[in-house]
Amino acid sequence: MRCCVCLFQQSLRCSPSKMAAGESNSRSSCLNLSASGPLGNAPPSNSAHSSPASNGGAVGAAAGMNRSAGNANPRSGPESGGGAESAVRSTPIAQNPPRQSVAQSGAASGAASNMTATPSSSSSSSSSSTASSSVDASAAVSSLPSSPASVLVYREPVYNWQATKSTVKERFAFLFNNEVLSDVHFLVGKGMGVQRIPAHRFALAVGSAVFDAMFNGGMATTSTEIELPDVEPAAFLALLKFLYSDEVQIGPETVMTTLYTAKKYAVPALEAHCVEFLKKNLRADNAFMLLTQARLFDEPQLASLCLENIDKNTADALAAEGFTDVDLDTLMAVLERDTLGVREVRLFGAAVRWAEAEAQRQQLQPTPENKRRVLGKALSLIRFPLMTIEEFAAGPAQSGILTDREVVSLFLHFTVNPKPHVEFIDRPRCCLRGKECSIIRFSQVESRWGYSGTSDRIRFSVNRRIFVVGFGLYGSIHGPTDYQVNIQIIHTDSNTVLGQNDTGFSCDGTASTFRVMFKEPVEILPSVNYIACATLKGPDSHYGTKGMRKVTHEAPATGTKTCFTFCYAAGNNNGTSVEDGQIPEVIFYT
Repeated sequence: MRCCVCLFQQSLRCSPSKMAAGESNSRSSCLNLSASGPLGNAPPSNSAHSSPASNGGAVGAAAGMNRSAGNANPRSGPESGGGAESAVRSTPIAQNPPRQSVAQSGAASGAASNMTATPSSSSSSSSSSTASSSVDASAAVSSLPSSPASVLVYREPVYNWQATKSTVKERFAFLFNNEVLSDVHFLVGKGMGVQRIPAHRFALAVGSAVFDAMFNGGMATTSTEIELPDVEPAAFLALLKFLYSDEVQIGPETVMTTLYTAKKYAVPALEAHCVEFLKKNLRADNAFMLLTQARLFDEPQLASLCLENIDKNTADALAAEGFTDVDLDTLMAVLERDTLGVREVRLFGAAVRWAEAEAQRQQLQPTPENKRRVLGKALSLIRFPLMTIEEFAAGPAQSGILTDREVVSLFLHFTVNPKPHVEFIDRPRCCLRGKECSIIRFSQVESRWGYSGTSDRIRFSVNRRIFVVGFGLYGSIHGPTDYQVNIQIIHTDSNTVLGQNDTGFSCDGTASTFRVMFKEPVEILPSVNYIACATLKGPDSHYGTKGMRKVTHEAPATGTKTCFTFCYAAGNNNGTSVEDGQIPEVIFYT
């Protein structure tokens, strides 16, 4: 009986008539109606401008009117100290009332759910509102039979809902977004979109260290209404749903705001669900948008997946509508990658589109000067030297974004040897993923290998499909020197040039190899003969001796073996053979 009394008193404290008395009538017009909830406990209106209408309040009001009928003090309630208890004692409950079935309890609950107080929309005073609620409650009670069993019919659905929930999870799930036993409310959102959401301090503190500190820490709040203007109502409800029931309710429209809310309140399990949802829905057309969000929310794993997707589908990702909406830092993070699978001229075109959109966001005219201004350091990440002279002449040279001096120096880079220094990166992009591999075919290095315009050539084949991205060449025996070089890979049977690059390299006089890269990876198929060719212009260099006919590379992680077989290349080869010569190193991806 004492438990019933305590619960009865709590229901009186949340009586809709008492809540309505504290609300302004101007807010009453914003009432948000909801469908009835399980067991007759209707989910409360989440509008911040409406009074909570819990079943406890409705039945409490009905019980209050029953007390009036029994000549109890009409002002008795939680404030009067014992009035509720005396009212309960005046009801002949001790007469062993008939036990209800679950179906009967549910039916009674449905009836109780219809007894929710709705605040008046007129400009009446608080006392009028209270009186109105009392009249509604008395009308509801007057229609009931006066037998003791009838009183139990309306009390059990509210005070015995626990009996229909067989697990702790079900009981906590029932309390989600429910006024029953709630001891705090959150005003979530801004302006007219604010929603008033009931919650339970204990349930929140158990699931979140932030809520625990908010309610139980050294500077714990004592307020029963907490404003959260920076949180979206749908995201906050998704957070509460997870804390109360472990259920995940996220979708494409709410996943980012839910991720923000989960991070704000330190709920890493929900964060993980959000990130997993984003991974499953990651596509080329949303990769840039998700990359921006991943960087904003400090999700490195998601950011890495976005970048990998952009590497694999660079052209599609750049063409997506969301590309022009990314911030400058995200644009630079992509442009500086060596693994983008797209021609450099298309990267330049995408950067120009982004600059036009950014100029509009900054309310600037899309002039060439303003485009260069908004691009800032991102312009230097475009690798103009990787374009053909035709691509450069038709696009960047006429865009007005580059200065006259930059245009001239790049034209000189394309047309003359030795190539002048340019301010832009000339390192090739390789659209391959994984670890770069290399093999060395000589076991010893000697001095003095001369050059007279004839190419060094060696024939080779492999046992599995690979992509060659460059060679390692020997440098000068006379100290630091610059070399001009043309490298090629030729298909032996058709004599077709599969890849080449006119470039140069600087050496330091040591016997090390120096990297010379192709502009794009060259696909090498298994059991097919190819010729590696390098034509150098420069002083005498080191060369390799004690060459190996077969060289095997074994991947440390997987144990996969790539076997190279080298053979003599007939014709002019400047003396290079299997045993000695140039082209000591092949750089490749598997």
